[in-house]
Amino acid sequence: MNLLALDSRWQRLNDPTYACKCCGRSFGGIVDMGFGQPDCWPHGPLTDGDGDTLTVGDDVLTADLCVFEDLRFVHCVVPLPVRGSDEVFLFGAWASLAVEDFKAYVLDATGEDTGFAGAAAWLMNDLPLFESDEPIACALKPAESGAERPHLTAIAGPLAQAQAEGISFDQLLEIYAACGEDLRPHLMG
Repeated sequence: MNLLALDSRWQRLNDPTYACKCCGRSFGGIVDMGFGQPDCWPHGPLTDGDGDTLTVGDDVLTADLCVFEDLRFVHCVVPLPVRGSDEVFLFGAWASLAVEDFKAYVLDATGEDTGFAGAAAWLMNDLPLFESDEPIACALKPAESGAERPHLTAIAGPLAQAQAEGISFDQLLEIYAACGEDLRPHLMG
């Protein structure tokens, strides 16, 4: 049994027929949150006016890849299981890879070569509840299917612990609030 099924806030979050009394908002379950670029990217977000690519000199940003100076990045997901449920919250974040690993990833992703088994990486976004003054060491693993982004798993520290043990529903709500989507007042009934 899903232990969160007893929490009325969880029930409201997952009930698409529920409507908040103050504003009429409804939800349909967990909504993943993401970052449009690595934190160190200085040229602003990719916009509709940019098309599929934002290029500034030799720096390039797409929805999936980024090249900034001598750094190479891949857009990936950071999975965080929600304790007491079968659900997983995903951060869409960016990982920095060594140039050789980046090339191998791109060749594999485009089908020009196969066999990218993963690589050491650094998390390049400051995730709410897991802020760090330094990039977090991680392992990047390829997606299980071509439609998914690769998965990033922290090696040590609070993020690694949260990925292994899960986050509480209250922590999930804190993450939403830190991302500018405070759902707590809308789930009170």
